[in-house]
Order: sequence, then C-alpha cells, then structure tokens
Amino acid sequence: MKQSAETAAALSPLLEHLPCTASAPGIPEYLETTYWWAYLHPNAVRFFEREWLVNLILWGNFRKLRDLALLDLGEPSNQRILQVACVYGDFTQQIVARMGAGATLDVIDVAPIQLDNLRSKLPPDARVRLHHQDASDLQFPDAGFDSTLLFFLLHEQPEDIRRATLAEAVRVTRPGGKIIIVDYHKPKRSNPLRYLMKAVLTLLEPFARDLWRKELDSYLPANIKVGSIAKTCHFGDLYQKVVIYR
Repeated sequence: MKQSAETAAALSPLLEHLPCTASAPGIPEYLETTYWWAYLHPNAVRFFEREWLVNLILWGNFRKLRDLALLDLGEPSNQRILQVACVYGDFTQQIVARMGAGATLDVIDVAPIQLDNLRSKLPPDARVRLHHQDASDLQFPDAGFDSTLLFFLLHEQPEDIRRATLAEAVRVTRPGGKIIIVDYHKPKRSNPLRYLMKAVLTLLEPFARDLWRKELDSYLPANIKVGSIAKTCHFGDLYQKVVIYR
C-alpha cells in the first residue's frame, strides 16, 4: 500500500497534464473545414511549431504582442489563470515562467493534437493543467479565474462562436479580474500592409475581417455586464489588445 501511495504521488503532476475526457467535445465543423491545414493535421503542427515562423506571420511582432498580453497579467504570485486555446511558440511557457508558487494555469483547447503539442513543450508542473474543452462551452464554474487570456483566437471563429467564447470568458472570470485579448484589428489607411493583409485574411482567415468591421467588444452579448474596457492598437493598427475588466 505504501508503494502504491508513493507511486500515485509521483504520478500526480503528470496526470494533471492530461486533458479532461468527461463530455469531450468533437472538432467543430468550422475548424475542420477552414483551419485543418493550420491546427489539425500532424504535418501542420510540425510545420507551424517554429517560433521564427510565427514571428514572420505576425510581421516580426510575436514577442511584442506576447509581452503586451503578459504585461497585463503581471507576475502572478497566486493567480488562477486560464488560457483559452493553445498557441504556437512560447506563449504558454512565458506565462509559466512568471507564475509564483501559489499560481495555477489551466489551458483548454478543442483539438487534442494541440494539447499534445503543448504538453511536449512543457515540463511536468503540478501548477499547470491541460483540458480538452470547447472555448464556447467551458466546463468551469462561474468566477473561477483571476485572469483569462485569448491570444489570436477570436478572429478564427464564426460570429456565433466568437460571441459564445467571449460570454464564457467573462462568466468564468471573477469580479475584479480581467480578460486579456490580443488579436487582429483594422489597419490604418497609411499602413502599407493594409491591402496585402486584406487579401491574405480574405483567402485564409474568412472570419478575421469581422474584427475590421466591428469593435471587438461589440461581440459581447447584450446581457453581459462588465466593469470597463481598455483598448490599444499596435503596428499601424493591424493588431489590438483589449482588456475587459470584470
């Protein structure tokens, strides 16, 4: 019995990395149809899991945009943090590096292959838990997190899923907490990349230009009440950071 107890204790941090299998969601149709080439095929994961490539896709802005999100997160000593969807590059690793001993990080993704990829990038850590969940239907209680992060997720979702994802992010964030969002934005007319990005997004990211047409907070459901919203734009307004304070 003693040996079994010791074995269970040793395995506990590793088991916490396993995705939740209760009511495991299927891959959404829009993701299978539109983004299989970027997130679902094993060759896609191997191809895109290169930080230099992620940085190139974001016109050299990956680290800046990553750090803008982390700046609002601060150096959490005992925060409960939720990351909604996995991210190529070292976004999650940088969160973990800032966490104190009392902090926890939960990461969800609807694609098991993305969770497996993230697991391979993280050392075993009892403070970090990975979950197989859909962003638009989170399996967490109300007000369970101090900070919730959405990094380049909302532009990949159809409008109804985007609204549900935002509603869920607000629901699971405690009053006084914050939802930190980094994503695309309509660039200035003077931005030399404006028309190139319009063509690229139209071809490859069919939902992304929704964020050119409307303010991101307009996708919050009317019945959702928040404290305040702060927005900053970057790189000729091609990117935005929005912080929703509960």
